[in-house]
Amino acid sequence: MQQIQNYVQGEWVSGQGEELIARDAIHGTEIGIVSSAGLDYEAILDYGRKVGGPALRKMTFQERGRMLKALALHLVKIKDQFYETSFKTGATKIDSWVDIEGGFGNLFANASLRRQFPDLPYYVDGSHAPLSKNGTFIGHHIMVPKRGVAIHINAFNFPVWGMLEKIAVNLMAGVPAVVKPSEYTSFLTEHVVREIIASKILPEGALQLLTGLGRGILDHVTTGDTVTFTGSAATGKKLQALPHIIDRSVTFNLEADSLNASVLGPDVEPGMPEFDIFVKEVQREITTKAGQKCTAVRRIIVPEDKIDAVQEALISRLQKTSIGDPRMEGVRMGSLASSIQVERLAENIARLKNSQEVVYGDLRDFEVMGAQRDKGAFVSPTLFRNDNPFSNTDVHEVECFGPVSTLIPYKGLAEAAEIANMGKGSLVSSIITADDKLGREYVVEAAHMHGRIMVLNAKSAKESTGHGSPMPLLTHGGPGRAGGGEEMGGKRGVLHYLQRTAIQGHPDTITEITQVYQPGASRPEAEKHLFRQHFEELKVGETVYTHRHTVTDADIASFAQVSGDNFYAHVDATSLEGTIFEGKVAHGYYVLSKAAGMFVDPRKGPVLLNYGIDECRFTKPVYPGMTIGVKFTVKEKIDQEKRSKDDIAKGIVKFNVDVYDEEGETVALATILTMVKKMDQSV
Repeated sequence: MQQIQNYVQGEWVSGQGEELIARDAIHGTEIGIVSSAGLDYEAILDYGRKVGGPALRKMTFQERGRMLKALALHLVKIKDQFYETSFKTGATKIDSWVDIEGGFGNLFANASLRRQFPDLPYYVDGSHAPLSKNGTFIGHHIMVPKRGVAIHINAFNFPVWGMLEKIAVNLMAGVPAVVKPSEYTSFLTEHVVREIIASKILPEGALQLLTGLGRGILDHVTTGDTVTFTGSAATGKKLQALPHIIDRSVTFNLEADSLNASVLGPDVEPGMPEFDIFVKEVQREITTKAGQKCTAVRRIIVPEDKIDAVQEALISRLQKTSIGDPRMEGVRMGSLASSIQVERLAENIARLKNSQEVVYGDLRDFEVMGAQRDKGAFVSPTLFRNDNPFSNTDVHEVECFGPVSTLIPYKGLAEAAEIANMGKGSLVSSIITADDKLGREYVVEAAHMHGRIMVLNAKSAKESTGHGSPMPLLTHGGPGRAGGGEEMGGKRGVLHYLQRTAIQGHPDTITEITQVYQPGASRPEAEKHLFRQHFEELKVGETVYTHRHTVTDADIASFAQVSGDNFYAHVDATSLEGTIFEGKVAHGYYVLSKAAGMFVDPRKGPVLLNYGIDECRFTKPVYPGMTIGVKFTVKEKIDQEKRSKDDIAKGIVKFNVDVYDEEGETVALATILTMVKKMDQSV
């Protein structure tokens, strides 16, 4: 029989014996033997730390981002081959699209984050902190990649997305990963990892895979390692409490299944677009992935006078949900991932039946298209109704990980939030309302117990990603029962794998460490104007000291006429009583515009364009008769890749513009962003 192999220490290897037989969730046929028994887990983690870690840490954020982009492009080109494998997990084409291409999208999204990071292997966090009277001693923060390995223990429901959404973040941070997917669906993860390894886009050691049970992998984690766990809260908490994880301060991120809730706003009536949107959204959440999502709607909270209408509409939609082989035309819901999941689901449905009524669905009586019900892991959607959620509380305790949800009535929006919060913490809640004030009221009341809240109405429904879809640039996690962890989150997710360290020293020292000009650091005068230098030639701290200009009444009047800015402080000296101004004052934008005229070298050269201003401040009034000059300094350099063979090789340069008066005091500060050509156009 085929072996579902592990990729460790640079090789594809089989585990010893048989830990599990992976089976097709639709037909029950054998796929292969799964095992990671006998592998040297200590050596595997050490390999990641000693081989993958150094290779990734040598790369800058820009290089890591381009690496992720290249990997995403490669996988997209060969995506079709993954769908056939995904069908064997019980997923429909749409389910597989979310898992496969959603995972690739996560790579793209994290690759784009490179624009928010420096062209360095480490991150410069925030701005400097003055620590001395004369400015010769300052503080700052940098964040460097942790020198450990990320161990990702993933659930069975998203074999591709679950892996890629996690490794995209740690790879961007410069940290290697060992991925342990669920053994039940690891055959799909293995398929994707084989293509990743074969592409040679990632440096060796950056990614390793354990397809079996992986028992013992956490015995060898140590300081600097990061463990992420997705699955049941009970299992996650046991792992999180392991003594050596606590003793060695191993970072542990728990993302647990939760009893998510969707609320129909009290303003929504049958016949309104929002009513139909709500019913459609809930039905989709029940049946997508056959309900095997940590974000699925488990509690449907509706106004008590609308519950019958919602029940009728929802049952009508569920009755049209065809179940069967996802390869067949017309099938809208596949199977659970394994027969084990069917058994667990049936047990929990039986528990809920003790305290609430089934209004739709029967696990023993439903039709299956293109397959035999007893061979595959098929179940029927099940809809409960609980008219007494404050006394019949099993619905807030028992999660059926499948196409199961419960209708619950509420009397007022405050009560709806109270019911939603009885789940003791969830990954996501949603409210569908046409009234934004009601949306605000619910969000403020419920946010402390939910990691994400979606407010949906007719204006956003068409482009909405849905209740159950966490997005790469937003945090995914939740408090309480949901585990208290965070995943993804854009830049926040990357920072999770970096160690923040405070640094102190002279501004020259901190400038050298951060490669960003710090206030008070030396400004050596440039031998050649900065606009005459190519990207490679420019040095952080190098400065142009401009000629000076004495501001006149005529300057201010001319700028007012040209700009149309006739604010009284600039044009009417008789209106200044009771203000902070001593007389007519120059426009701040005049000062900045005049500064540009002073620091710009007008001749054609390496500077291609100026495309923005950051952190602009006007710090002191400029009156007629005052003389201003500019210190124009290279603040930071960021490399930029060529978008095509014919693109110009270039980089981004940030310049510090310090406009000062005759007393040497700063009157205006700004950072301008420029695009500067490189010397070597073949780069």
